[in-house]
Amino acid sequence: MGTLEHGNKCSNAQMFKCSNALMNSINLPAIEGGKPVRKDFLVFGRPMILKEEIDEVLETLRSGWWGTGPKTKFFEKEFAKYAHAKYALALSSCTAATELALDILEIGTGDEVITTPLTFVSTANVVLHRGATVKFADVDPNTWNIDPKFIGKTITKKTKAVIPVHLHGRPADMDAITKIAKDHKLYVIEDAAHAAEAWYHGKKIGSISDFTAFSFYATKNVATGEGGMLTTNNKQWFETAAIRALHGLSADAWNRYSAYGFKPYEAVYPGYKINMTDIQASLGLPQLRSIEKSSKVRTRIWQEYQKAFSKIESLIIPATDEANTVHARHLYALVLKPEMFKVDRNRFVAALQEEGIGCGVHFIPVHLHEYYRKTFGYKLGDFPESEKIGLNIFSLPIYPTMNKNDVSDVINAIQKLVDYYRK
Repeated sequence: MGTLEHGNKCSNAQMFKCSNALMNSINLPAIEGGKPVRKDFLVFGRPMILKEEIDEVLETLRSGWWGTGPKTKFFEKEFAKYAHAKYALALSSCTAATELALDILEIGTGDEVITTPLTFVSTANVVLHRGATVKFADVDPNTWNIDPKFIGKTITKKTKAVIPVHLHGRPADMDAITKIAKDHKLYVIEDAAHAAEAWYHGKKIGSISDFTAFSFYATKNVATGEGGMLTTNNKQWFETAAIRALHGLSADAWNRYSAYGFKPYEAVYPGYKINMTDIQASLGLPQLRSIEKSSKVRTRIWQEYQKAFSKIESLIIPATDEANTVHARHLYALVLKPEMFKVDRNRFVAALQEEGIGCGVHFIPVHLHEYYRKTFGYKLGDFPESEKIGLNIFSLPIYPTMNKNDVSDVINAIQKLVDYYRK
């Protein structure tokens, strides 16, 4: 008080300026020299590994059977039940499952496969591995999933299949896609890497199309580190897939070497090496048993995010769920309205990381990746809806082990950066 009264008084204008400077320093993003929202970094995705998973793995290790065996077979049966599919084949990845489906359907050189550009590159890469041509159909700006009307415009005489992606866990418009496929005699292979829990119009994802591919990568809702599953209702396709997934041998290792006795085998096809192991299946089984419980936690976090971010005009939030569908809540993503920010998405994401919040980008449109640009001549403007989303999208942490403080920190960090970087 004495200092202010004797020779160092501040005018009202100076006090206001000092107050603003103090507030700006408090709200300054960490990347700009301010204090981060969190001291300990909140990782983007963390699998929930509990005692049940550990015990299951230890049991398998002690059994001496680590490769594809009884645990994998049981996991397949349990997942088929969960997906309401007649058959399920456990594999090394969702990517492998999708390529195997293309192989079974004899899709290759001279054929075209339609998919969305707003997906991970593996969805398109597997088509190229088969020697076929990828054709992209743009997305619906509301759902961010492949738009059936663009599928119809992309079909040619060479088109053999469609790969819809259930982006972030939201089911694609399978009624329209199935009708288009039926009208044009096309196969449908669903990319359900994000959609283990999803339902569409009362039908479980995994039971609708010719094939459905799932992922059990470390960040997925069912996590085995690496791994995937292919479901189908066609017995002949399933049996063929089981042979081709393991070198094309007529009998797998469990049938060749188990206590049930030796059975002669031979290679009946130049197959792949994409089988799942019993160690992976040991993680998957308890994860599958707890999936619905975990889903309730994801849904609660999702709803908190929706409530908070719906109030921020400069952000686009995920669309409301369609009636009679279940969103798997695998990823929660926001889209910046670029005209309302002083920075681009990449700078915003970097700033969010510096606040102690892990995040991801799901996804950069496939056609804008270097290989696809240079090889096929794709350029900015080819698929405008995918680009509006993919160039401005980022994903936030959403997993069962997050607590209330974690969720609050994510929300506060986003609000802090929006306030600072908004025009």
